[in-house]
Amino acid sequence: MTLEEIHGQHALPTDHDWMQGASKALHELLVSAQRRGCLTAGVYESAKLMNVDPDNVAFCVLAADEEDEGDIALQIHFTLIQAFCCENDIDIVRVNDLAKLAAIVGPSEDSGEPRDFHCILIVNPSEEGWKDPALEKLNSFCEASRNVNDWVPTVPLPE
Repeated sequence: MTLEEIHGQHALPTDHDWMQGASKALHELLVSAQRRGCLTAGVYESAKLMNVDPDNVAFCVLAADEEDEGDIALQIHFTLIQAFCCENDIDIVRVNDLAKLAAIVGPSEDSGEPRDFHCILIVNPSEEGWKDPALEKLNSFCEASRNVNDWVPTVPLPE
């Protein structure tokens, strides 16, 4: 008996609404986290945070454009971040449009300078009991994706 037979492997809904729901939820989560100050952007900043306080990380977004696919160093960082997220039960998605992601999250409020958006972590705020419906929807989406062995699903950002 295989693992799929034990747990039952169900296909992800492939309809447009399912992906649009995940896309909209990701947009809402990014905006909400930015407003609350619960967003960490940058590969190195994210790696430092995950090393110091992995229990505080609620969600991870990896982003790369087509030209980034050939960047070996970035791909190694992505592999390490994905492994760390899997090890610590942190849900993770990929985004293929850095420009849209930058438009949603915007520049750093401190300096106004552009940030590295290749990795974005959503951290739990200090206030207890924070429940974001968008985060819950994305967690369900990631769980359904894992059920069909898609460990890091790609989510398109809304127009």
